[in-house]
Amino acid sequence: MLWYKAWLETRWRFLIGLLMLVGSAIGLVMVYPRVLELMPLANNVDVGGEIGRRIREAAELSRDYRGYVWSQWFRQNLVELGTLFAVLLGIGGLVAQRGDAALFTLSLPVSRSQLVSVRVAVGLAELFVLCVVPQIVISLVSPAVGQSYPVGDALVHALCAFVAATVFFSLAYLLSTVFSDVWRPLLIALGFALALACLEQFVDGASRIGVFEVMSGASYFRTGSLPWLGLFFSTAASAALLYAAAANVASRDF
Repeated sequence: MLWYKAWLETRWRFLIGLLMLVGSAIGLVMVYPRVLELMPLANNVDVGGEIGRRIREAAELSRDYRGYVWSQWFRQNLVELGTLFAVLLGIGGLVAQRGDAALFTLSLPVSRSQLVSVRVAVGLAELFVLCVVPQIVISLVSPAVGQSYPVGDALVHALCAFVAATVFFSLAYLLSTVFSDVWRPLLIALGFALALACLEQFVDGASRIGVFEVMSGASYFRTGSLPWLGLFFSTAASAALLYAAAANVASRDF
């Protein structure tokens, strides 16, 4: 019953996220032939500064299908949508319930730790599906445009994305044990993600173990090695946030 209750709470966020991610992945693959047609025009772009550098980098990466998928999907679309839906899946829970719903949940013959564990497990399972399925879709759809993308590479990137996105899920869930509404946890978690992205972008060395660097699987794309240090720090941060959330629920006076 607890599993079904947690599913009912998050199902529409999950299903909408799955449709958006899968649709975005299919669209990105299908436009690749058009990208190749426009590639000669990139050589004529004369823009200076950081914007010009990024345009030239994206154009150079897109000459190769693997580079195109990484630069446009794993480094951009997946990072942005993955972060958003990790936060959306994390918000809510027992504290956000009101009136009879909260009283009914608390009256169930289960401990508060069980309530937290089931809600977190369902949310993480949904997040895992969101991280894995679109990557598999890219591998399956790629032959339609005369390209191929290894399923093994897709799964490695999915693992990196899931571990890193779990940080934002855990933060959102922790905030949901502090505030009784859904808007403050949502806005604070997204604001934190934006600040973290700016930090990784502008502070030298921060991106090496940064959450978004891990989420994009940059080191695997460039060198073929997993970002073990970043994965460790992301896992440790998620565990600490979830432990704090469980402690909040256990000590809270409803």
